[in-house]
Amino acid sequence: MNLPILNFPTVDFRFQKNEKGNLQVFDIIRKKFVEATPEEWVRQHIIHYLINHKEVPASMISVEKQLLLNNTKRRTDLVVFNSNLKPILIIECKAPEVEINQLTVNQALRYNLELNVASVFLSNGLNHVFLKLDQNTPEILKEIPNYKNLLNF
Repeated sequence: MNLPILNFPTVDFRFQKNEKGNLQVFDIIRKKFVEATPEEWVRQHIIHYLINHKEVPASMISVEKQLLLNNTKRRTDLVVFNSNLKPILIIECKAPEVEINQLTVNQALRYNLELNVASVFLSNGLNHVFLKLDQNTPEILKEIPNYKNLLNF
C-alpha cells in the first residue's frame, strides 16, 4: 500500500510489517505498532502535529476513547484533555478519500453531546476544519490553536 502525502509537516515514522505482510506504523500514544490504514495514517500525522507543533503533551491525548451514545458504543478518534482530565478537543479523522462535509461535522457534534468540549477538529489529511463551538454558532478557525490557547476556550 502506498501511503499518500498528507497536508501536515513531515514525520519520521517507524514502520514494520506484521506476519500477514501488512504495513504497520508505530503509535507513540498507544506505544505499539498499528495497521497503517488510510484513516490511521491521518490519525498518526495529527498526533505528531499536536505534540510537535501545537505543544500538546502526549499524556493529554487519548486514542479511540469509548463513548456511550443512545445506548450504543462509539469511539472518538482522538480527544485532547486539560490537566484536570476534562476533554477540551474532539478530533475526527477520515481517510484521505473521504470528504469532510456536514455528515462528518454532525458525527463529531454527536460525540460532543457526551464530551461537551469547546472545539472540534476534522481532517482527512488533505483538508482540515477546526470549529470553535460557541453558544449559538460554531466559528470556523484556520488551524488548531496551541495547547495553551485551547485551554482558554
